Amino acid sequence: MNARLISALSVIAMAFAPGLASAAKTCDVKAYGATGDGATKDTAAIQKAIDDCAAAGGGTVVLAGAPVFVSGPLSLKSHITLSIAAGTTLAGSENHDDYPLIEELREHGRQPLLSSDHATDITINGGGAIDGRGQSWWPDRSAANKRPRLIVFRHSSHILMENVTVQNSPSWQIVPFNSTDLVFRNLKIYAPDRVSHNTDGIDPFSSSHVLIDHVTIDTGDDNVAIKSGQPNSPGGDEPSHDIVIRDSTFLHGHGLSVGSEVAGGVYNVLAERVHFKGTGTGVRIKSNRDRGNELKNLVYRDLTMEDVGTPILISEFYPKIPDVIDTQPVGRLTPRFSDITIENLSATGARQAAVIVGLPESPVSGLKLTNVHIKGDKGAVIKYAHMETKGFTVKAAQGHAYMTGPDVQDVNQEIK
Repeated sequence: MNARLISALSVIAMAFAPGLASAAKTCDVKAYGATGDGATKDTAAIQKAIDDCAAAGGGTVVLAGAPVFVSGPLSLKSHITLSIAAGTTLAGSENHDDYPLIEELREHGRQPLLSSDHATDITINGGGAIDGRGQSWWPDRSAANKRPRLIVFRHSSHILMENVTVQNSPSWQIVPFNSTDLVFRNLKIYAPDRVSHNTDGIDPFSSSHVLIDHVTIDTGDDNVAIKSGQPNSPGGDEPSHDIVIRDSTFLHGHGLSVGSEVAGGVYNVLAERVHFKGTGTGVRIKSNRDRGNELKNLVYRDLTMEDVGTPILISEFYPKIPDVIDTQPVGRLTPRFSDITIENLSATGARQAAVIVGLPESPVSGLKLTNVHIKGDKGAVIKYAHMETKGFTVKAAQGHAYMTGPDVQDVNQEIK
């Protein structure tokens, strides 16, 4: 990793505080008829408060003075602050029919609890909670069960979320889609491990200039997943780029991921001072021949990991590395991983130290591991990767520290 890119991303991170104008109007949802009794659906009252504040040129919509406001989907508007007071929860309706079928992220989906569309200058804060109450959605993992995401910012800009708890989404929890200039700061994002399939924490999707700062994520899937296109995409996907993840804690979950859907490409990502504890994977870069593009200039530094299943997982085969690897022609969706730097990483209690497997037709290139020290049950599997190492040590309790031959059947594939 070159110093210029690190410096540029650090400057971006410092500049990422959206300067939201002081809101002139306050719209208390209880004044619009919301009850907050935890049973009555307050959707219409909350939406009316949002619309009135927006019509006045902007303002603060206040949820306070009651424990639980139940709502169906709400549309956020420009120049709005949604303030959910400490001790107050905005809870998603548990009636599946309240979430209409729509096109979401260029595929069939359902309307989220909170979303914006071509909006700007939005803040969500206040110290309270947003609870998707997705428990009834989780058991059915079939593709036919279109589960809504919890919060989606579509084609929006200058977004700030801070000092709130987000939890129990039916699916992905916070998703910027084709959006720019977003700050997620001092958040707690929760969903129960193993039970809540696909409850990713924050998924920047074809989005840019994103800061994730001082966030704790304990969830049932990727803690963070940077994406940019669906599998078998016909094209036209925007890349995700200029993203900083720093000073955060990842607990249960599948790790800090780039991919697997990256048909638009990903570049300029900096992750620093992140602590992982009990996470399935740590650094996770993943794609496949049906969903890839160029992934480059990814930097990970000053990471600590305790009892992480696989501290480093870089694979151009997702979800599973086959027993026999063949060579195929390079196509439009062939993943191309390059210029990846991992430095100052310390991991103990791993099950498998590392899995680094590129495609024979598109090997991982420009991978630099510096001052990386991993202790675990099994060693590192490395194939189809061009690496430069300095101070890279693996201590394996069983087997070889490094496996670089054609046999990759020892690869731990518990985490999908």
